[in-house]
Amino acid sequence: MEPLFDLTSHKESAVALVEGERRIGYGELAILSDRIAAPCDERRVVFVFCTNTVESVAGYVGFVNHGVVPLLLDAGVDHDLLTHLVESYRPTYAWMPTKDTGFFAEANALLEEGPYTLLETGCANPPALDERLGLLMSTSGSTGSPKLVRQSYDNVRANTRSIVEYLGITGDERAITSLPMNYVYGLSVINSHLWAGATLVLTSQACYAKGFWQLFREQECTSFAGVPFMYEMLEKLRFTTKMELPTLRTMTQAGGKLAPDLQDRFAHYAKDHGIDFVVMYGASEATARMGYLPAAHAIDKRGSMGVAIPGGRFEIVDEDGKVIDEPNVAGELVYYGPNVTLGYALCADDLSLGDVNKGRLATGDVALRDEDGFHYIVGRMKRFVKIVGRRTNLDEMERLLIRRFDTLDVACAGHDDLLAVFVVDPSITKDVVEYIYQTTEINRRMICVKVVDEIPKSAAGKTLYGQLNELL
Repeated sequence: MEPLFDLTSHKESAVALVEGERRIGYGELAILSDRIAAPCDERRVVFVFCTNTVESVAGYVGFVNHGVVPLLLDAGVDHDLLTHLVESYRPTYAWMPTKDTGFFAEANALLEEGPYTLLETGCANPPALDERLGLLMSTSGSTGSPKLVRQSYDNVRANTRSIVEYLGITGDERAITSLPMNYVYGLSVINSHLWAGATLVLTSQACYAKGFWQLFREQECTSFAGVPFMYEMLEKLRFTTKMELPTLRTMTQAGGKLAPDLQDRFAHYAKDHGIDFVVMYGASEATARMGYLPAAHAIDKRGSMGVAIPGGRFEIVDEDGKVIDEPNVAGELVYYGPNVTLGYALCADDLSLGDVNKGRLATGDVALRDEDGFHYIVGRMKRFVKIVGRRTNLDEMERLLIRRFDTLDVACAGHDDLLAVFVVDPSITKDVVEYIYQTTEINRRMICVKVVDEIPKSAAGKTLYGQLNELL
């Protein structure tokens, strides 16, 4: 099969990976990745326990290039979830930190490379795999669930080419791994830079750690990728007024909608410093990216997630599925493109399924398109509750409260005839109820404000609404 990553097309001595004092050229990466995958003599599923390290990245590259299908997992995955995943998908192989191999008690070690070991797990009855299946990724909202997204080789190729094109990634870029590689946004950074022959500076440090930005400066990194939570943390660190990063060229944001005032602040910072600030829109069901806001419009189209990526297109449809052509009319956002994945998997038998989506993805997001063709996400199809029969958009309610109370520690959930607001500051509970009543006329008795120690968030910085609903 044609390798997904043609590492030999890049200059052999060009640096692909930097980890601490290690410098791995593209020639060395090609040899290392082949060596890791070589013992896998069958096209089967391999569980890859991800860290932002040379061995983790090389293993991923080797497996996809050799037709072995990786499921990318956080190396610290919950024990019960891992047990469920193993029972559901029966992996033949596991590529994991040697210190954790005790989980597979009956496994046979096939290879050791640095801190990682390749295991033959001993799982019986390996599942049949569709010939197009190249990669398995957990859905962003699937904590505690074995639900996976089935990505094809063509999905990854198409989305990677598109990202390289619209971000203008070239071989002289140096990207830092600010996100975990088992998250589609983090993986897209890895894919696009290896595709372009660029350099990846590997670290697991958080972006709000002093050492992260020290490494960024030492390695003369050129780009930063972050989710809204990370930009919120940077704002608390006074990034836009204190940080000096002379080599920074590009800042990207995805993984949810950035608060409008923060988007505006970082857009102006970028303009003042000659940096491209690119807001993006995507999902694991679309491999990674579906839309982006060109840097030239970061200020004048603030709040927009932009236009479809090269090779894709958007439609907005009403409740009957009819296309809405008029501007500024909200409906469900539907995406079409070669990066729309094959479909979901809930068990091993699903890995033999073909292309269920056929290049079409109903995103579940409510959006509108302005007169210039730029798209704005205004809510989620399922993020509504009915209060006395009237639909209330929970996302919009959150935005109202964030603006009014100048806090990011607020989240809305609930069910019909109950609006639940979670805050961390007990002093504002009464004011929140009164503000909602005065603004929306929702009866005070149907508003519940709960004080929590913190708003639960995923590793990608997304609010875990399922955990909030459990608190109700």
